[in-house]
Amino acid sequence: MKKILLTGAGGFIGSHLAELLVKTGLNVKAFVRYNSKNDWGWLEHSECKNDIEIITGDIRDKDSVFAAMHGVDTVFHLAALIGIPYSYVSPLAYLKTNVEGTYNILQSAKVLGVGNVLVTSTSETYGTAQYIPIDENHPLVGQSPYAASKIAADQFALSYFRSFNLPVKIVRPFNTYGPRQSARAFIPTVISQVISGINEVKLGNLSPTRDLTYVKDTAKGFIEIAKSDLTIGEVTNIGMNEEISMGNLIKLISEVIGTKINVISDQQRVRPDKSEVERLYCDNSKIIKNTNWTPEYNLESGIKGTVSWIKENMNLYKPDIYNV
Repeated sequence: MKKILLTGAGGFIGSHLAELLVKTGLNVKAFVRYNSKNDWGWLEHSECKNDIEIITGDIRDKDSVFAAMHGVDTVFHLAALIGIPYSYVSPLAYLKTNVEGTYNILQSAKVLGVGNVLVTSTSETYGTAQYIPIDENHPLVGQSPYAASKIAADQFALSYFRSFNLPVKIVRPFNTYGPRQSARAFIPTVISQVISGINEVKLGNLSPTRDLTYVKDTAKGFIEIAKSDLTIGEVTNIGMNEEISMGNLIKLISEVIGTKINVISDQQRVRPDKSEVERLYCDNSKIIKNTNWTPEYNLESGIKGTVSWIKENMNLYKPDIYNV
C-alpha cells in the first residue's frame, strides 16, 4: 500500500481508520461528501488533518469517484448510509448510496487497475443467527432495507472478483462502538442520556445480543485485512467472539458511570417484529488465521474510553431527541 483512497473518511469508523493509516506512515486520500460549508466531518478536528489529502465528492457520482481513484493502489470503501431506522423511511436512498456507490468504486477500480479493493459490509447481512458463532459461511438474510442493500453490494463486489479478477476483499465488522459514534447507536444514546441527567433512559428492545468491537480494533482489522493476500476474494469477519445482551450492556454502562439506569420502553426505537436481528455472535477465527490482527480492548475498557470521550463532548449530542 503506497497511495490509499478512503471513502467515508469523515465518518465514525472512517475517521479512526484515516488517522491510523497516517500514523502507520501511509499516503492517504480522504473522500468525504461534498457540502457547501466544506465540512470534513470528524476529520475537521483530527490531529492528522494536515497529513491527509481531502477530496470532496459524492459516492453516488461516478465522475467524482473515478477522479478520486486516479493514482491509488488501495481503496478502503466505507462510504454508506448505515442507520437501520431510516432505511424503513427511505429504502431507495440505501439502494442508491450503498449499491450504486459500491458499483462506482468497483467499476472505477476495474478500469484504473487498482490492486487492492476493500468493501465494507456489516454483520446485519447475516440476520438473526441461525447457528453460533457466526462464520463467513452463514446464510445472508436481509431483515431490513439497510441489510438488503449491503448484501447486494457485497455480492456485486464478489462478482467483480469472479468475473474480472478484481482483487476485492469484503470486510464484515460486527457492531463497532467508541468515540465519535452517532447517537443513533445504542451505546452513545444510553451514555449521553445518563450523563445529561435524564432519569429515565428511553430505549427499544433489550433482549437482542451483539458482538461489540472497539473502534480502534476495528480500524486495525481493516488494515490487517488489506495487508493479507489470503483475504482476496473472501469475506472476513471482524468481531470479538463474544456476545452480550442489550440489558446486560446497560448494567455494564451503569457500573462504569456509577449511576443507576432506569429504562423505559420507547416504541419508536423498536424494530418491526420480523426485522429485529435477535442475535449476533462473531466467529473471528478466519481473521485471526489469515492476518496478524489481535484486539487490544475488551468491552469494559472500551466502554470506559467511550464514556470519557462523550463526557468531554456532550455538546455534540442531543439526548432528548431520538436519532433515526
